[in-house]
This record gives sequence, structure tokens and C-alpha cells, in this order.
Amino acid sequence: MKADMETTVAPRIAAEQARSWLLVPAGKREGFEAAHASAADAVILDLEDAVTPDRKPRARADVVAWLGENRRAWVRINDATTPFWADDLAALNDVPGLEGVMLAKTESGMQVDATADRLPAGTKVLALVESAMGLEAAPEIARAEATFRLAFGSGDFRRDTGMDDSPLAMAYPRSRLTIASRAARIAAPIDGPTLGSDVEALVRASALTLSMGMTGKLCMTIAQTASVNDALSPSPAEAEWAMDVIAALGEDGSRVRDGSDLPKLAKAKKIHALAKLFHIAPRP
Repeated sequence: MKADMETTVAPRIAAEQARSWLLVPAGKREGFEAAHASAADAVILDLEDAVTPDRKPRARADVVAWLGENRRAWVRINDATTPFWADDLAALNDVPGLEGVMLAKTESGMQVDATADRLPAGTKVLALVESAMGLEAAPEIARAEATFRLAFGSGDFRRDTGMDDSPLAMAYPRSRLTIASRAARIAAPIDGPTLGSDVEALVRASALTLSMGMTGKLCMTIAQTASVNDALSPSPAEAEWAMDVIAALGEDGSRVRDGSDLPKLAKAKKIHALAKLFHIAPRP
């Protein structure tokens, strides 16, 4: 792990580059403040799986009230095939502090656009893909006008398909979401969560996330956020390498020597930009 990384809590990283996406049960308002003060790049108040049907009205009211207290967060809303979807959107319309919504169990671009139509213009929609049908529709979902980023609901996806959680089994859905996102020219997707409290397992899982071209990861606890931020950021050694490459080849590529140098320079400039964004100092 990159233990010398400097963690910045506020202001939060822009949602396009956000690494850790912390899911917080909307039925437990006592946890909202701790989540807001955590290292998470983004906080998602969860009105879907984390809240039983009988408790959804109270949880929805708590979310609206908290967002009205000069607080900002995302909200995971119920999927478009349920009556709770319309209730969630009606409650969240024009609520101050709403960063955007995560649409549960997205299975078509039409569902994303229908969600956006019930919210103020420009509201960001994260499309959570959690089923075989959703994965098959990933290119369409990614191209929908209102889609901001894709996210992988890996647990529900495994339940839907019967696949296990091994890297090999999950390679196809992860890569499909990454390729669909790139083809649609939207930010890279957000990977599903890692369950449990084993930090080493979380770090390994986050490294896999990054290797699949995904640049964010859902978190189930505050304790996971710093490790995810760390794993999805350039290391000090990578930041040093990037600066050395840029110095050698020139910011404008004026000292490029052969065809392999331009891709190397592009990679170095990307790493350098992320290192600056995430406050990663080059290795001394």
C-alpha cells in the first residue's frame, strides 16, 4: 500500500474522477454525518436494497431533510420497474444538495432517460448494471443522453447469472462496462464492492478493478474508503516515473525519438495529472 499518500477529505474529488463511492443505508440517518466527513470521494445514500419497503417513506424523508441542511450526496433510488422509483424521484426533485442519482438495476437507456426527465435538467445519473439483461444493454445504457457513468452491481449480477466472484468469471462483465463507457465517451465505470474487513483482500480487489480499466469502486464501510482511494491512485513511484518521462520527452513531445515514445508520454501525462489531482507527491 502507498502509506505516504496524503488523503484529502474536502473539497471532494469531482465525480468524473471519484475513486471511493460509499454506500450508506438511508434508513440510518445517524450515519450520514460520519459518511460525509469520511475520506470517501462520493457518498451515496441508499434508498434501495438497504431499506425495507415499509421503511422507505421515512428513509426518503430523512434523506430529503438532511440534503436540505447544506449537505451534498448522491442517492441510490429504486429501480424503474417498482412503484418506489416514482416516489423517490418526486421526493428528490429540486432538493438542494443532490449530487445526482444512482439508478438501481438499470436495464435500458430508456430507463436512464426517463429518470432524468423527472429531475432538474443536468442532474447526473449513475446507471447501476446488476443483471444479464443490463449487461447486454450496456452499450445502449452508456450512450443514453442522461448517463453520467456506469457502475457494476456485482453481487446482484452474480445472483442473476449464477457466476462466482473469481477474477476470471467477472472479467467479461467488467471489461464490457469499461469498453461500453469508452465507446460512449463517458468516464470509466465504477466497480462493485468487496465484502468483509480484510484490508489486504480489498487492496487486491482494487488492483484488479484498476487493471480492468475501472477507476472507481463502491465501498460498504467508511473503513474501506482510504484503502480504495490509495489503491486507485498513482503511487509516488509512478508519479516520479511520469515526471521523468515528461522531462525527457518534453511536455509537447518535442524530444520524442521513436513511435513508442508518444504512447509512453500520453500515459505519463495522464498519471501526472491524476497525481496532482489526488495530491500524490513523487517519490523522493
